[in-house]
Amino acid sequence: MSAAFKKAGKSRQREHRERSQPASRKNLGILEKKKDYKLRANDYHKKRNALQALRRKAEEKNPDEFYYKMTRVQLQDGVHIIKKQEEETTLEQQKLMKTQDLKYIEMKRVAEVKKIERLKSELHLLEAEGKQPNKHTFFFDTKKEVQRFDIATHLNTAPELVGRVYNRPTLETLRKEAVWGATTQAQLKKLARQRKSQYSLLKQRIERERKMFVIAQKLQTRKDLLDKAHKVKLKKETVNQPAIYKFQFRRKR
Repeated sequence: MSAAFKKAGKSRQREHRERSQPASRKNLGILEKKKDYKLRANDYHKKRNALQALRRKAEEKNPDEFYYKMTRVQLQDGVHIIKKQEEETTLEQQKLMKTQDLKYIEMKRVAEVKKIERLKSELHLLEAEGKQPNKHTFFFDTKKEVQRFDIATHLNTAPELVGRVYNRPTLETLRKEAVWGATTQAQLKKLARQRKSQYSLLKQRIERERKMFVIAQKLQTRKDLLDKAHKVKLKKETVNQPAIYKFQFRRKR
């Protein structure tokens, strides 16, 4: 019951509010509140404890103690610099890595070739940039036939469709069949943009496949050299001089 009375009594207490900066001292800035003091005090104690821990660690350090960083750190102009250790790999490990890289590149290249074939089957390379234009040759016996020749009448299609290299229906087809697909100018422009985007994507994939083929050839050449050559280290690497190797080629019997 006493706890309930205390709780009820606290509910009727006046809310504690910290005073603000007096008007006569406003030129000194905002008056520090308790929450500001707590943040500042916690930051001070954190830094003090860190300095004490570092000081204690330095005092208790054994000067004769060995740790592995001693072999990898050197002092240059008063600054500790860590040497980068090169991982030595055996000839068998190098062969395995080259084989794995080659298989990965070949897998990616085959996947790219399949995507290229699928895009080509969808686009049929119609009106592609850089594509050699098709030629349609007509033969006549006399010059009068050449002068009277009308290509739209000869192909039996509308004059507006003569310039097309694809989807060029005849007049009978236009009379009998209904028009399918895009008909307005806006729809035709949208289709043209989509077709151009697909051709651009196809060009990028062809270029990527070509680069992968070159990389695969380079990896295969390096792998063949590793298979044929036996590398012998003649001189160990020093600070001022790199390691010297001698290549002994195996002769085929």
